[in-house]
Amino acid sequence: MLDHLIRSATVVDGTGAPARVADVGIRDGRIAVLAAPGAGAVSEEARTSEDAHGLVLAPGFVDPHTHYDAQLFWDPYATPSLNHGVTTVAGGNCGFTLAPLHPGRPEDADYTRRMMSKVEGMSLVSLEEGAPWTWSSFGEYLDALEGRIAVNAGFMVGHCALRRYVMGADAVGGQPTPAQLEEMLRLFHDAMDAGAWGLSTTQSSTHSDGDGQPVASRHARPDELLALSRAVAEHEGTQLEAIVAGCLDQFSDAEIDLFVEMSAAAGRPLNWNVLTIDAAVPERVPRQLVPSERARKAGGRVVALTMPILTPMNMSLGTFCALNLIPGWGDILGLPVPERIAQLRDPAVRAEMLRRADSKEAGVFRRLARFDRYVIGDTYSTANEGLTGRVVADIAAERGQDPFTCLVEICAADGLRTVLWPMPTDNDPDSWALRAETWRHEDVLLGGSDAGAHLDRMCGAPYTTRFLGDCLRGRKLVGLEQAVKMLTDDPAQLFGLRERGRITEGHHADLVLFDPERIDAGKATLVHDLPGDSPRLDSKAIGVNAVWVNGVEVIREDVVTGAVPGRVLRSGRDTRTVSTK
Repeated sequence: MLDHLIRSATVVDGTGAPARVADVGIRDGRIAVLAAPGAGAVSEEARTSEDAHGLVLAPGFVDPHTHYDAQLFWDPYATPSLNHGVTTVAGGNCGFTLAPLHPGRPEDADYTRRMMSKVEGMSLVSLEEGAPWTWSSFGEYLDALEGRIAVNAGFMVGHCALRRYVMGADAVGGQPTPAQLEEMLRLFHDAMDAGAWGLSTTQSSTHSDGDGQPVASRHARPDELLALSRAVAEHEGTQLEAIVAGCLDQFSDAEIDLFVEMSAAAGRPLNWNVLTIDAAVPERVPRQLVPSERARKAGGRVVALTMPILTPMNMSLGTFCALNLIPGWGDILGLPVPERIAQLRDPAVRAEMLRRADSKEAGVFRRLARFDRYVIGDTYSTANEGLTGRVVADIAAERGQDPFTCLVEICAADGLRTVLWPMPTDNDPDSWALRAETWRHEDVLLGGSDAGAHLDRMCGAPYTTRFLGDCLRGRKLVGLEQAVKMLTDDPAQLFGLRERGRITEGHHADLVLFDPERIDAGKATLVHDLPGDSPRLDSKAIGVNAVWVNGVEVIREDVVTGAVPGRVLRSGRDTRTVSTK
């Protein structure tokens, strides 16, 4: 007997093949029947069934870049990703994981929490109260999630955690001795034996720990990175993920060499995050794809992740955000609030800040300096009543001020608590045409949501539904079948997921049923539903009728059912090797 029968759905199977109307039967977590509709087409009885006429049934979406490592403990549903049809997430990215933790140094857990709070914008209170922190080894961390999550989740092991475990406080600023490197490799092999997907690391200048110091992996030299990369090759179904400073704008020659050498040494794909596409900087995309071209010649593969939507992102002069990453701005924005306001009100200081923001060294952050294009969000003082939703350029013109001075005065009146929404500078037709062209490259993959991180600053999780809505009713840059393939089979193939990413008999029944006339994502809104009443941005799914994970319904009309059928996906068992040789 079938567990559930979905009748007369428009099946878009993930392969790119034309959509077709079919009945889909689920049994024991798998797709048991895929047949043309009609009397007698499905002979088995089903415990439950539904009519899906006019609705699209697609494979569950695969998000290749998330930071749900902690959130899954207090939110096993990985919201809002699950609401938006994501059934499989890749975590442990950017060199940051919650394990391994040295059992003899309980202070390492506190260090890790503060680092994650700073570098990934996670609530420190939520990290302290929402996760058990009972593990030491990476395998114990995976075991702590097993059987209690609603999504499928696989995790890279973070280079920073490996270094901290072996080197202690010397991981920041120090170099491993030969014996310490051997210990790091042993620890790494243990993690991959337990099911880690591979190595994630960062060399990005934007990544600092809770003490304001460069995170541990930023101190690693190429020989250490290559030794770890070679270790990846010894395990089935493994990967590399890496971040360098040039990911934000344009790679240096040394960064290109590093990516190529790491991938070739592992014989595995290396993915990086995130390729920003802007027609105003036409030289960026060709430069960022040079590692991909060179890697293929060297026996590796380098894959760029890029987002198919413009992710809503808010800013603030009061709390850490992307503005702090503009060269020279962190020193000002890190001051105590009264001193910060005094400095920001100094015309000479503002002039220097604007100069630094417009310099070449600011890279991709230059776009944040268009203060005339900021929209005022939540305000907190009577002086700012009526400003919410207004554009700074208009307010500045009324007040006879330049935009940055105007913005500073608005924020100062709120004690710097004002929420700021920058309007994207790359929302022009030429940029969208360049995106559509870039998506066709064999080494470009959709993703990079950062879901689970930067919780009160950005909301990338709904990229799946927003992209599909745009493909069906908006710009229509990609057809439905190709769009679904880009969200399902393409990432499943990159990670070597076994029997996932397609609707075909025998595959795991990870499915999303949606209305093509309505599929979309709601506006990002701030909610307070994290442990400790901490805030995050959320977005409602529109037009998603249901989501199944391993054959079990987990979402119905944007509401979680409470079921937790997700699996911790372990390398080798749940992933096959995607060799680059």
